[in-house]
Amino acid sequence: MTADLFENFPLPAPAAELLEEGVTFLRGWALADAESLIHAVQRGLMQSALRQMCTPGGKTMSVAMSNFGSWGWVSDRQGYRYVSKDPENAEPWPEIPAIILNLAQAASKEAGFADFTPDACLVNVYVPEARMSLHQDKDEQDMDAPIVSVSLGLPATFLFGGAQRRDKVKRIFVEHGDVLVWGGPARLRYHGIAPIKHGDHPLVGAQRINLTLRKAY
Repeated sequence: MTADLFENFPLPAPAAELLEEGVTFLRGWALADAESLIHAVQRGLMQSALRQMCTPGGKTMSVAMSNFGSWGWVSDRQGYRYVSKDPENAEPWPEIPAIILNLAQAASKEAGFADFTPDACLVNVYVPEARMSLHQDKDEQDMDAPIVSVSLGLPATFLFGGAQRRDKVKRIFVEHGDVLVWGGPARLRYHGIAPIKHGDHPLVGAQRINLTLRKAY
């Protein structure tokens, strides 16, 4: 078969997979826009560069981070919180690029959460062996809005737990272009990322980029 046979028959849109109440896996949802998304991230990081934050206990995180939006999530000896300016340069965080905002809103709507207007986009960049321990996203004032997580670059194992840290964890393999949305009864579930395996992605090299969009206020 040749490509021209399919010229007038576009591939179907990625299907939404309901993993459980409040949790939707949109496999390949961001693939069509992946290169544009990566370029938008790179432009934003020129204004607010990546940095490795530390926990309130003083431990340096293995993941490099920055933020886009009206509010940016930060962590240091003073605790976890949202701030309106980048502490590194005292300037407002870059605006959420339109292509990222539009994708997040479309994904949220597909998952059953209408009228999602995120004001914060946390940019996490993982290199091989970097990880994210189990945690809750609970620093936001608006718990009615969902979380939208976009994966680009190297694959990862997303860990999705329960309401308590000790609860059993599901392991969800996420690849380049995948989007996860969770909210409602699942909004405060513990989640994290297992250590990233070594690899090389044709668009971003030896790293995974994760965009996590939230409604902070």
